[in-house]
Amino acid sequence: MDETVAEYIRRIVLRIPRDEIRTMLQEWGFLSEAQLQTINFHQIKDNISQEVVQLCEENCADIKQAAVLDIIYNHTYQNKKMWSVYQMNKAGEETEVFDLTDFKKKFKRRLQSALRNVTINFREYEDNAIWIRIAWGTPYTKPNQYKTSYAVYHSQTPYVFISASMLKSNVPLLCQALVVASNYHDIREMELRGHSLNSLKDIVFQRYSQNFQTYKPRPLPERTVEPEKDIRIIHENRNERERIQRVNWEVFGDGPQPKLEFVQYKLETMFKSDPEMNILDKKEPFRCLVKFSSPHLLESLKSLTPAGMADAPLSPLLTCIPQKARNYFKIKEKKGLLSESLVSP
Repeated sequence: MDETVAEYIRRIVLRIPRDEIRTMLQEWGFLSEAQLQTINFHQIKDNISQEVVQLCEENCADIKQAAVLDIIYNHTYQNKKMWSVYQMNKAGEETEVFDLTDFKKKFKRRLQSALRNVTINFREYEDNAIWIRIAWGTPYTKPNQYKTSYAVYHSQTPYVFISASMLKSNVPLLCQALVVASNYHDIREMELRGHSLNSLKDIVFQRYSQNFQTYKPRPLPERTVEPEKDIRIIHENRNERERIQRVNWEVFGDGPQPKLEFVQYKLETMFKSDPEMNILDKKEPFRCLVKFSSPHLLESLKSLTPAGMADAPLSPLLTCIPQKARNYFKIKEKKGLLSESLVSP
């Protein structure tokens, strides 16, 4: 076994929590159960990794097997990566039967024709997700297995989820290969990013339970309220609490929200002043950036009005995030009104 492959496998094992190493190696399936039983999984991880490498040497592991283990690790800990959502488009409305073998062949051929030194590996999962791992090289160097790109493509859908990569210049090559392999016409990056891959899928596949869009006030139905038994207890804000609860439900629903960590707004507007005062010599727009961050942004927004920290209903710019499938916004003036448009990060 090549020394670089041995070192790569060792580093992957070191990244896995010790209690999960055996389970992940079993999913990998490269080592037999008999071989796994010879490993002492209670010792320090460095010693475990050395024993795993020794067994891999006995089985003559190569970079293909090591790449599969890397895919399994990144699938298990997918939230460690930052994912961007891309949407592909067809020239017409025609639908085709998806052929996985043909997809792999076209993807490899397209990418390898543009860049000879590249390692490509695929792994299919139960939700029709095809995980693609690409290790990039140059015309003069071998693929760097430590600077990989990941793409997750769901067959029969136009959506691809691509991980952030240190080699950003190779992303257009990856996108071109995806378009050709999946028989689409073009591809564009959506303004939607986050660590939770499943939540990004929930948003673009519309699997979240929300009653979007903008809240439109509706009168509360009349109801007979029985007088309080204790006249000292006066619920002055009962109607207001009911209104807030109703508004919050109409905007967010009663189910869990997709997990996003931030939303960003870029504002570009003009200062308004009396022309005779001549305060502004140059008519340049005022620009500012506002970013809201939270471990679970949408749940945090949902809790603002019930907690009395914001008026109900919240601004549509905050509540439209899942419906518009984006967490990057640009707000600019258009015919005297503020409007939203796409923005590049």
